[in-house]
Amino acid sequence: MTKVLHTESAPAAIGPYIQGIDLGNMVLTSGQIPINPETGEIPVAITEQALQSLNNVKAVVESSCLTVGDIVKMTVFVKDLNDFGAVNEVYGQFFDDHNVANYPARSCVEVARLPKDVGIEIEAIAVRK
Repeated sequence: MTKVLHTESAPAAIGPYIQGIDLGNMVLTSGQIPINPETGEIPVAITEQALQSLNNVKAVVESSCLTVGDIVKMTVFVKDLNDFGAVNEVYGQFFDDHNVANYPARSCVEVARLPKDVGIEIEAIAVRK
């Protein structure tokens, strides 16, 4: 059973893609950039961008009745790898705040450019246990 995920709690897709897909035992999110879904605004600071992107991923995952604790893999794309430390701090705190016992596996890569010239984009894979 495949189900397209859509939630008003995350920004709408800005291209020909979906927010995420529920494959029954696994949920894949599209990359989430730091657009506030209520205001359409993008924070300036990379720490605030990281938190907004994480909250957008969370919203998509939760739209499939899963939780942050069900995320098993994340990919983080940053425009400047010098932001790695700041992003790591926010990232770790986000999972600690959600009482996740084990952080998910993760990749973090620097890219030349991201949509809307944001500093970060995050995608996730969550598994239904």
